[in-house]
Amino acid sequence: MKARNIAAAALMTAAGTGAVQAQSTVTLYGVADVNVEYANHVGAVPVATNQFNRGQGHDVVRMNSGGLAGSRWGIRGTEDLGGGAKAMFVLESGFSLDSGTLQQSGRMFGRQAFVGLQRAGLGQLTFGRQYTSMFEALANFSPTAYATQYEPVVLQSGANFREDNTIKYTGQFGPVTALAHWSFGTGLALPATVGVATPIGGNGEVPGSFRRDTAYGAAVAYAAGPFGLTVGYDQWNPTIGTSSGTLRKAAIGGSYGFGNAKIMAGYRWGQNKNAGGTVIQRDDLYWIGALYQLTPAVGLTLEYHYDDLKSLAGATQLANPWQIGFVANYAFSKRTDVYLTTAYAKNAGLMLESLATVYANSLSLGNSYALGNGERSMIGAAVGIRHRF
Repeated sequence: MKARNIAAAALMTAAGTGAVQAQSTVTLYGVADVNVEYANHVGAVPVATNQFNRGQGHDVVRMNSGGLAGSRWGIRGTEDLGGGAKAMFVLESGFSLDSGTLQQSGRMFGRQAFVGLQRAGLGQLTFGRQYTSMFEALANFSPTAYATQYEPVVLQSGANFREDNTIKYTGQFGPVTALAHWSFGTGLALPATVGVATPIGGNGEVPGSFRRDTAYGAAVAYAAGPFGLTVGYDQWNPTIGTSSGTLRKAAIGGSYGFGNAKIMAGYRWGQNKNAGGTVIQRDDLYWIGALYQLTPAVGLTLEYHYDDLKSLAGATQLANPWQIGFVANYAFSKRTDVYLTTAYAKNAGLMLESLATVYANSLSLGNSYALGNGERSMIGAAVGIRHRF
């Protein structure tokens, strides 16, 4: 992404601040991404307002914001404090380009909002709303790079992949990146749905309770030459009833590049327990895919996900969800491209949306990918344009 740099000196006019102005920068950046999509067998997200009924599946044709990347605008900045130390901040707002409304539950800076300090050789420490360590580490091992339209990111990294009230450490040591984080209260609340009798999570920190709605995780990534590898762990302790559950995930991913191609693969172990310690979900997610730069302007991506769903809400005889997705994009320039994205999902909606994800994708995007009653598959295709600034 080519960003527009704005010198801090342009924002400050007071005399005697020349030294600070010369060492401080603020960057304005963003993405505007919109598409028109067709999908079939689409039902309603089963929540209390519709008596937990997905209804009949329908074909839909609709405009969406975010196909290859979530539409956003942001500001980031740094100040050189001397001696290899810097202060830094990021404020990033997600919005729906088709309607102009805010995403991430109406937060002004719902994608990211943090401030921190960094020092060469030691790393950086940041405070605020941030991505989890495992989510960030897996970003370079997901072939479609977390494409908004059909990537099953919630099943992979958890609905809590962004968390409020978070302290995060990031260290870069040659080819190795180390990450660790702690959230005092994730700020994620999911409503009750079919198979889930009570809401999950809460709106933030819980006074008098050190554990409820907290979360933590860590990850290590290695990248050198054509080879990459990462491992990570994530745990969320959401409010369930009057106590807290335990949602755990661990993942490993690898990549290898050669010529104009790159292959990626990964595995994610998952186990969710309710407040009483009973397992409510256990699964193993696998993925593999490849990128190929056909010409300097044309890029192709193919990705496959398979979830071995061992148990869910007491059921053990379950049809395993899987999805195959394909993306083709044509770049007019480094900033503007057009694309076709399509996917087919079996035993779940697109993005592998089902009770296993607590329908968090649909609730977040505002467009349902829940299967209609009696349906077993869903196909979708979208044509869009993306501009980065």
